[in-house]
Amino acid sequence: MFRRTGLALPGAMMLALSCLPGRRAAAQAATLGDGILGTWTLVSATSQREDGTRGEPFGPNPKGVMMFARDGHFSLFQSRAELPRLAANDRARATPEEAMAVVRDSIAYYGTYTVDEAGRSLWLRLEGSTYANLLGDAPQRRIINRLTATELAFSNPRTPNGLTLHAAWRRAPPP
Repeated sequence: MFRRTGLALPGAMMLALSCLPGRRAAAQAATLGDGILGTWTLVSATSQREDGTRGEPFGPNPKGVMMFARDGHFSLFQSRAELPRLAANDRARATPEEAMAVVRDSIAYYGTYTVDEAGRSLWLRLEGSTYANLLGDAPQRRIINRLTATELAFSNPRTPNGLTLHAAWRRAPPP
């Protein structure tokens, strides 16, 4: 009887440790598709021109959230840390300057996604966006540069203004 208990305790401990949030995500992420599931918060967003010059389209401390659902839907929001408050407290009555700042300094879109495991890529089909010019095009590719249980980094090689965008994300903590 003592021998059975002695073997059961390490097994139970390993099972308990494997259920911890970070370890569980790493253990279950056998594929890119499994690894990206969940909610991510934006750490950084940098742009790069063909000549190598870099920028920060959402400033040095961007805000953002991205969610991938198991059923193939996703959503994304990115912005500068501080967007202007609207003086009229009514979106329909924003001044031209206020509206320009919001449009220039933020973007949101949603749709469906597929994962290309062999090509280490995500393909996004946009269904809605705050920048309507993105809609109706072919699926957009995101090249996954890094994926761990807590970090996701990808590049967007085809932005409308000809830049390559590099985004780094951190897995959102549970509520």
